[in-house]
Amino acid sequence: MKTLLRDCSLSAVVAGFIATVISYAGPLVIIFQAAKAGGLPQDVLSSWIWTISIGSGVLGILLSLRYKVPIIIAWSAPGSALLVTMLPDITLNEAVGAYVVTSVVLLLVGLSGAFDRIINRLPAAIAAGMLAGILFRFGTGLFISIKEQPGLVLAMFATYLAFKRALPRYAVLAVLVVGVTITVASGELQSEALVIGLATPTWIAPEFSWQVMLNIAFPLVMVALTGQFVPGMAVLRNDGYSTPASPLISSSALGSLLLAPFGCHGLNVAAITAAICTGREAHENPAKRYVAGVSGGVLYLLLGVFGATLVSIFTAFPPALIAALAGLALLAAIGGALSAAMAMPADREAALITFLVTASGMSFLDLSAAFWGLIFGIAAHLFLTLRPVAANPADERQPAG
Repeated sequence: MKTLLRDCSLSAVVAGFIATVISYAGPLVIIFQAAKAGGLPQDVLSSWIWTISIGSGVLGILLSLRYKVPIIIAWSAPGSALLVTMLPDITLNEAVGAYVVTSVVLLLVGLSGAFDRIINRLPAAIAAGMLAGILFRFGTGLFISIKEQPGLVLAMFATYLAFKRALPRYAVLAVLVVGVTITVASGELQSEALVIGLATPTWIAPEFSWQVMLNIAFPLVMVALTGQFVPGMAVLRNDGYSTPASPLISSSALGSLLLAPFGCHGLNVAAITAAICTGREAHENPAKRYVAGVSGGVLYLLLGVFGATLVSIFTAFPPALIAALAGLALLAAIGGALSAAMAMPADREAALITFLVTASGMSFLDLSAAFWGLIFGIAAHLFLTLRPVAANPADERQPAG
């Protein structure tokens, strides 16, 4: 504690707080959309928010103190997006069963140290194509919502562009502020829905189904490894931190496993928000930037405790604001995924097939579009890139009998 207080700085504390606020400004909206799609009651949604907030906070604080590195833990936004399409067709108990299996698989990956080997074997373009397909509907939802409230959505869009040009790090936060301000000023806020309350964890008994495992657990594992842990570790490496990946993956997976029966769909190393805490803006001395991870974790804990209040706040806003905020918050992720999917000419066709199948929302044999996107993409990749084994020249030189 003495070391923490000695290393504490205003810039690091503010960086951690901003990273956490941005996490709530955008990715949390997707969870509300998933809950609405699945018809989840408010107590279950409150428990869900409690688990991801408390889990992110505790892991972020402990890992940052353990490694003296600004480690930001967050929930999987692409994983939340996947649930928007899946929860209407499965029970919450089956979804929790998939969360448990996903966490166990990731825990084994972390403990075995197989992270790098798995990533090297899975074509990055196909994984990126699946991620882009999962997120695609949120990007289109942004512009579809213009029909409902054109003034609000266009003002949020204009704010996003302006801040992307001037202060890109705060673009999503600025969009949230503008959207809330316009909603309150226009009288669109449903103030009667606002309540002050603490979150109470709700136990959800897991149920296991092989179809749900393939529909949710398999894509969640792929998204966590390729869409979350890979860029998250890249952010740390880019700023000179050599923290090993295995304990971070193992810790996140173990936390997810313990919290899964209360609604947690997955915790992982953050990437976009982590960059706020790992750079010079947090502190000139890299050895003291870990304070940002601790401060961000503390805010996670505070917001998690008041999960019921957060639920009521987001319920009070019009659907168009939620759709626009989710779409704008994920624009960078969609663009990055599409860029990665199309980056390698040899894999471009397979990645495009993966993207189109996943974005289509199709279902076949009770298996989801995300699953079939990976299957079709990998099949196309193997067919288009594998070369026949050449005959052994030594065999060709053998004399005829």
